[in-house]
Amino acid sequence: MQSSSSIKFSLFFIGIILITGLLFYSNSLVNRLRDDNRDIVKVYSQIIAKTVNEPSDTNLNFVFDEIIKKVQFPIIYSNAQKEPQYSRNLDKELNNEDLIKNMESMDKQNKPIPIIYTENKLNKLHTLGYLHYGNSDLIKKLMWLPYLEILTVSLFVGLGFIGFNSIRNSEKRNIWVGMARETAHQLGTPVSALMGWTDRIKSNPDESLIVIKEMELDLERLNQISDRFSKIGSETSLEKISLKNLVNEQVAYIKKRLPSLGNNINIDIKDVEDIYIEGNITLLGWAIENIIKNGIDSIKNEEGKIIINVLTNKQFGLIHIIDNGIGIDKKDWKNIFRPGFSTKTRGWGLGLSLVNRIVKEIHHGEIKVIQSEKGIGSTFEIRLKKVG
Repeated sequence: MQSSSSIKFSLFFIGIILITGLLFYSNSLVNRLRDDNRDIVKVYSQIIAKTVNEPSDTNLNFVFDEIIKKVQFPIIYSNAQKEPQYSRNLDKELNNEDLIKNMESMDKQNKPIPIIYTENKLNKLHTLGYLHYGNSDLIKKLMWLPYLEILTVSLFVGLGFIGFNSIRNSEKRNIWVGMARETAHQLGTPVSALMGWTDRIKSNPDESLIVIKEMELDLERLNQISDRFSKIGSETSLEKISLKNLVNEQVAYIKKRLPSLGNNINIDIKDVEDIYIEGNITLLGWAIENIIKNGIDSIKNEEGKIIINVLTNKQFGLIHIIDNGIGIDKKDWKNIFRPGFSTKTRGWGLGLSLVNRIVKEIHHGEIKVIQSEKGIGSTFEIRLKKVG
């Protein structure tokens, strides 16, 4: 729940940052364009002011007819009494009353630029009139851009929340189904064995003492399975354990129950060195058992075999589990450890993901496929750090 809340908060926080950044950027563009327009209008006002002192109106007409008409924003020239005299880039021809309304609207957007000229003889300043200007189409579009950005980012964040909740709910359903099936899978071997031992006692009462000892082992395995699931997701204590003993125990249990797992399958432990690691016997035993059973499930040959090697190098203890099953496509060597992924037609894709978590997150080790070919088999490697 905490992780879910953190992701939601992160999405919301990122959305706020995006909106703020986009607003700041678009506002800075609008302000820059407005400043550029104002600079242009100031230049026009200076040109007009200079041409007013000239005896001929030719240059003044040129300013209005050739220069100002090239501007890309609406502009109105008024006299000193703010009566409209000239306009450009308005939507249509307007009467004097409409021009005054447009001029007032422009003044709310941008402060009008006075046209000031100096009377040469008296050196007096006179206000000839004013240049009133509005926002260009580009500025208008940019002014609407922040709202469009807010809408877009809001949709992004909203869809992110919806998508996240949908994925999370789907994962929850898959995890519940997967855990239920994994539990059934784990219980299957000891339960099948107990049923077999019960039938054997019925048919051979004189072997009851021998059978009871085996039944006790299966009952102990059921208790161990319960312990395995209780340790997932909780604080796990680690202790010094022997990989050799751990592998031997798992193989010994599975060997006696091979008829319930698969026919004509032989499990051999070959190179075994006495290596010690910091680990949890219950969970690490579960991981090894899961890979062995996964190998057994993959075997389609009449004569199946599982070979287990326990090796060492300078820093790590290595467990190699080799099968002659159907093999795994190289593109799926990493995918098989993802929750929900399975190469089996009726698989639920949780077993190897649990193994991956046990080895990596709890034991800080590594598990991977180091070799696999279609129709020949696969080799899994568990790598764990040694202790003295």
